[in-house]
Amino acid sequence: MTVPSISFILDISRLLSRAGSAVPTGIDRVELAYAEYLLTHHQDQTYFVALSLTGRLGRLPRSTVTTFISNLLNGWNLGHKEKIAEAKNIAKKLKIYLFFPNALPDINGIKFYFLVSHHHLMHKKIIRNFLSKTGSYFIPMVHDLIPIEYPEYSRPREKIRHKARMDSVIELARAVIVPTDSVRESLKPFFSQANRHGIPIWKTPHGVHKQAIYHTNQECKNYKYKKPYFVYISTIEPRKNHLLLLHLWRYLVQQRGEEAVPYLILIGKRGWENENILDLLERSPALQNLVIEESGLSDECVASLLRYSNGLLFPSFTEGYGLPLTEAMSLGVPSICSNIPALREIGQNIPSYVSPLDATEWEKIIDDFSQYGPLWQAQKERLKKWSPFSWSQSVALTLSHCLTLTQND
Repeated sequence: MTVPSISFILDISRLLSRAGSAVPTGIDRVELAYAEYLLTHHQDQTYFVALSLTGRLGRLPRSTVTTFISNLLNGWNLGHKEKIAEAKNIAKKLKIYLFFPNALPDINGIKFYFLVSHHHLMHKKIIRNFLSKTGSYFIPMVHDLIPIEYPEYSRPREKIRHKARMDSVIELARAVIVPTDSVRESLKPFFSQANRHGIPIWKTPHGVHKQAIYHTNQECKNYKYKKPYFVYISTIEPRKNHLLLLHLWRYLVQQRGEEAVPYLILIGKRGWENENILDLLERSPALQNLVIEESGLSDECVASLLRYSNGLLFPSFTEGYGLPLTEAMSLGVPSICSNIPALREIGQNIPSYVSPLDATEWEKIIDDFSQYGPLWQAQKERLKKWSPFSWSQSVALTLSHCLTLTQND
């Protein structure tokens, strides 16, 4: 039996659009991880494309992309700011390159086109034309269906935009990657309603960045926090439920006094429609000395703050995955999480789970963690039996799934 030749086409449109950002989002990390893995393990089989301002998908020069990805890895993962600036400059050059006709060369065998961000996924015609010209299998990643299932937690236009994204997935995908079973179960009815049965939906858990886990910058340590502190890693937006923590911290200060209350470190940028949250952060006297916002930190600094904390807090109302939880677990840091399907799936029996509305129970477990109490100690023991899933394992799992399509066709 002859084994067909296989090529991979990775869309890095999102990375080009985000190249100047000080820190990556979770989806940025996914696209970057796929680029790094393919360049490391399948460089000669891999091609890169991105959406041009003229509205078509164009090929990018592999050598330039390799330099671009290297700079992003050093800038985002290791905090080398000069590399972020260099990546931004290279991104500008690549965008200019896209203005010119840059079709893919004739590629023999089976071709897999990966779009692992939601970038331009709503542009069905552009994707369809690209698939028709290249004869590629379309393998998108669906991170979540939150804008459709919980439109109250998204910008007003996002529900319509996300439905358009899912229309592209349902009509064009040869298979779909999802991070959790909960996302897969949410996606299945869309295929059923469209009578597209038998389309594989592959669960591929996200990986953990080992650079940040195993290499801690000494300058990032918690030298300024001389008492217990907790970390929440998240963009500040309604879905993430910062209000629960801020109201709880204000109550604790009023009941016990500032000296008896731990610090709360919020790591992440300010998002959208968060006026009530910002009012508390900026104007509540009880919170001024205890709630600290940190943004623009490198992965190393975030890992360091997390490593020496009393625990990760994750009170979100809904998630498609939850990278901060797996990163905390990789560091051996106990966590207190919302009792929601995605976090339960990836955390298994390790975290302490609480309703995102039960402030009393959050207070009880935070008090235990502040004193390294029985709940904290028990979770530390459970963490010893858990091992992280690396990004290499994650991407390799996706590629192994792709091979099953070649066997079936």
